[in-house]
Amino acid sequence: MTNNTPSTTPVPNFYRASAADFKKIPGSPIAYWVSDALRKAFIVGKSFGDIAKPRQGLATGCNDIFLKEWHEISHNHIGFGITSREEAKKSDLRWFPYNKGGDWRKWYGNCEYVVDWEQDGFRIRNFKDINGKIRSRPQNTEFYFKEGVTWADITTKSFASRYSPQGFIFDVKGSSGFPKTNRLHSVISLMNSKLMHGFMLILNPTSTFQVGDMARVPFLSISQSEEEVSNNAKNLISTSKYDWNSYEISWDFTTLPLLRTEHRQPTLHETYTKLRAHWKDMTLEMQRLEEENNRIFIEAYGLQDELAPDVPLSEITLTCNPHYRYNGDRNEEELETLPLTDTIKEFISYAVGCMFGRYSLDKPGLVLANQGEKIGNYLEQVPEPSFMPDRDNIIPILEDEYFEDDIVGRFKEFLKVTFGEDTLSENLDFIAEALGSNGKKSSEAVIRDYFLKSFYKDHLRMYKKRPIYWLFSSGKGRAFNALIYMHRYNKETLAMMRTDYLLELEGKLDAKREMIKSDIGKDAQEKARLGKMIEELMAYDEVLKNKADAYIEIDLDDGVTVNYGKFEGLVEKI
Repeated sequence: MTNNTPSTTPVPNFYRASAADFKKIPGSPIAYWVSDALRKAFIVGKSFGDIAKPRQGLATGCNDIFLKEWHEISHNHIGFGITSREEAKKSDLRWFPYNKGGDWRKWYGNCEYVVDWEQDGFRIRNFKDINGKIRSRPQNTEFYFKEGVTWADITTKSFASRYSPQGFIFDVKGSSGFPKTNRLHSVISLMNSKLMHGFMLILNPTSTFQVGDMARVPFLSISQSEEEVSNNAKNLISTSKYDWNSYEISWDFTTLPLLRTEHRQPTLHETYTKLRAHWKDMTLEMQRLEEENNRIFIEAYGLQDELAPDVPLSEITLTCNPHYRYNGDRNEEELETLPLTDTIKEFISYAVGCMFGRYSLDKPGLVLANQGEKIGNYLEQVPEPSFMPDRDNIIPILEDEYFEDDIVGRFKEFLKVTFGEDTLSENLDFIAEALGSNGKKSSEAVIRDYFLKSFYKDHLRMYKKRPIYWLFSSGKGRAFNALIYMHRYNKETLAMMRTDYLLELEGKLDAKREMIKSDIGKDAQEKARLGKMIEELMAYDEVLKNKADAYIEIDLDDGVTVNYGKFEGLVEKI
């Protein structure tokens, strides 16, 4: 006879919950593992929707047309710090900052995009498909440009919320909430606490955590600790903002950390060592503040037996933190070498920016960043520059120093100005080592190889395939390569590139070939190599001449994809 009496023996991973328990959680998800303390939070606490109702924003209908990376556009066409739609409309500006989700990052950052909202979004509001149907969907427009918090609706790690100051429009991938000012910092603190991951698993155990799910998150009062939490949050936001603005992808970037007075030492190596220690201190302080906030929320929700406040270094979302920047899966040796390599590459990128006049050693922030600006515009802002930008906006990258504005020569000049001539050799060696020198080539040769083979790849990666410096290259043999800065481009740039550089180089290589008298051994090989380079230059010249004769115009409002495409066959492929 079968025994139907229920067993009282504990079963591993077995949970018992009633249907009534599920109904206590908004939406009644079947989260059978939820503890009594967490279930109580849903009953007692206010919903997040009551504190800061989550909002979805603008669906443009075609992001390729209406969204741009901020650096693609003339800086004076972008409206920063706008406080309302009315102010935006009166400004007659076309582009405005846009929250679009982005990488997994907490507290502050991912400020990369601008949206075409000229005349209250006239182009977007009237964007139609081939059948005449409106494709765009502006939502919650009364919240555009308001201070708030923003987050991505898709995440695979954990929840990450960021402070959004006044001046942003937001979209469906950068969903936002707008709590009252006195609650803003406690709200963002809860969103970035360890509790949020548990709420995500309860309310929507998929990877897509959307506006409706966010509105159901329970918000308990932490009145006794609210000031402490808010102060912690302000410090966390401030540090994250400082970190974000330390890299040239930020529109609030002022100068390179390696060149800031508080970090400067006699050599590049010593400066990097001091800066690295500063970054470590920043990261550890962020970790301490996050864990302190976690402890307060865990106690407020009665979850001491279920959660620990600890935050791994890989979740301290500062770019200067290698545990986060390199995805937390690197060994100790890589965590030492990768930050050095990337910091030196950022130093080189900033040097190139100074060569073009985008930046200046004598003035913080952007200098030449509007379409068609010239050296005269630079000298109006920096009358006596310590490092003069390139006059013709064409910087050759060649196998040897054939021109006075050769990029390696200009980089050495930059090093002399920034760290002094006495330490030039030591600094060149340090840079070459950071770039992977094996000691078989001179430091200068290693740096030249980097410019020839890797700089542009790194530039494309840094600027997310929307480069501001464009590489004109003659082909596989790389006989001719030159960078231009797109904001300084004009319709005569190609003709100047042809006459002052390409044809000049062809003549120099031909003369070099003629000086080789022998036709045997290495001399013969060198003659043949130079011959192939000259052939490549001649073929490239045909294309360059045709494009130069066309006097091509560009419009930065069209973005890099459109403008770069006008030079197909001349520029490096993206």
